[in-house]
Amino acid sequence: MQKHASEPQSQLSSIPFKRGKVKDIYELDSEQLLFVFTNRVSAYDVVLPSTIPQKGEVLCKLAAYWFNYLKIPHHMVRVENPNRMVVRRLKMIPVECVVRGYLYGSLYERLVRGEVNLPVKPINAAKLPEPYFDPTTKSDVKDEPVTVDQIVDEGWLDTEDIAALKDSSLSIYKKMSERADKAGFILADLKLEFGSTKRVASCWRTRLVPTSFASGRKRTILLARTRRVMISS
Repeated sequence: MQKHASEPQSQLSSIPFKRGKVKDIYELDSEQLLFVFTNRVSAYDVVLPSTIPQKGEVLCKLAAYWFNYLKIPHHMVRVENPNRMVVRRLKMIPVECVVRGYLYGSLYERLVRGEVNLPVKPINAAKLPEPYFDPTTKSDVKDEPVTVDQIVDEGWLDTEDIAALKDSSLSIYKKMSERADKAGFILADLKLEFGSTKRVASCWRTRLVPTSFASGRKRTILLARTRRVMISS
């Protein structure tokens, strides 16, 4: 259980250090940041004009839950109020590690176009034989699919590092998927971000963004196979 502290209003500047699609980020000091989870709604890299009441609180609680449940190195320091989380400042890797358990969305479209090779028939929302590691670029505008070979060729990571991140991502997906299954949900996909501390460059710390996984009730997914029926942000 995370300890809740009083709201650090005096530490907030009038303008966030960075404004993401669904989070506002404030600098606390040279070592820590404050994440404010908003009620904004993002879909397909676009911030929608509508909001969802208390959405930020739900996302913050989900993030804290998974950090505690997974018991892996992460950047969360503590939760402050329902929609605020203090995190360690990390040097982020310019790659987002996506793991897909089902054939839908851009992966389905790329398979139909012949851009990826998978041992499955092109049936939308079909379960994959094994979770598929499908990294993307990290962008404030639009993330684009990228191969492991491209990541190495661009010099973003070497072969050993990307292999380690792939193994970690698949392991995390498996653990979260098993937990979701017990609760009656399907974990369709998962997006992870990794970073390192300044003091220990080789110590990867997982940054699990709470808006980066899509899930759905088992019965809903099975009855609506050709539709993207997911709980997403």
